[in-house]
Amino acid sequence: MTPQEMMKEMFYLQQKLNDETNGKGWEKGYTKQGRIINWNRCIYMECAELIDSFNWKHWKNINIPPDWDNITIELVDIWHFVMSAGLEFYYNEKLGTIEDIVQELVDSQYFDPFCLDPVEPDDKDAMLIVSVIEHFMKEALDAKPFYKLSDDFFETCLQCGVNIDTLYKYYVAKNVLNKFRQDNGYKEGTYRKVWNGKEDNVVLMEMLEEKPMGIEAIYIALETEYKQSS
Repeated sequence: MTPQEMMKEMFYLQQKLNDETNGKGWEKGYTKQGRIINWNRCIYMECAELIDSFNWKHWKNINIPPDWDNITIELVDIWHFVMSAGLEFYYNEKLGTIEDIVQELVDSQYFDPFCLDPVEPDDKDAMLIVSVIEHFMKEALDAKPFYKLSDDFFETCLQCGVNIDTLYKYYVAKNVLNKFRQDNGYKEGTYRKVWNGKEDNVVLMEMLEEKPMGIEAIYIALETEYKQSS
């Protein structure tokens, strides 16, 4: 699968997830329950969670390295919201289809580097990377347009050692987890996020490390683990 094909599949999956979760017509800015949607705020808040994966506190755990596994998961979470912002923007501005969105991303100055083998980040650069994330947060808070948010996202990924292959692998898996959460009471508040002492994100990462799985297999594996958890 080419990088462009990966991008298209992720956007189609995100459109489907948003339609199922928020209701058809969510691009107008409201869920089917009438709640206001603010993708920029979502990006901002997830970036704050991303920063917490770095040892930025001067008073606590100053010698621990960044949690690179969780950083990858947080970037995938942010990507859900960046894509959603793009889908909403293109719909409301009548700029075209998912194919047009993907073409805009492919034309970005950051896309070609994003398709190369990732450069492993250095723990010593943690505070520099945090400053890149903070810039991304400011752009989201200032409601910058989609093309700017997507560029900032790619730049942040490159700083964190995440490329298109890694993003695609974990996005597809997290997309399945998000659907599983919705199917099991996430919106109603009845879903259990901790399974036998581990967050579902961690359980998912461990599954993917054991063996590669397709969408259906991931869902079945999550269902099995959830039923067996307490």
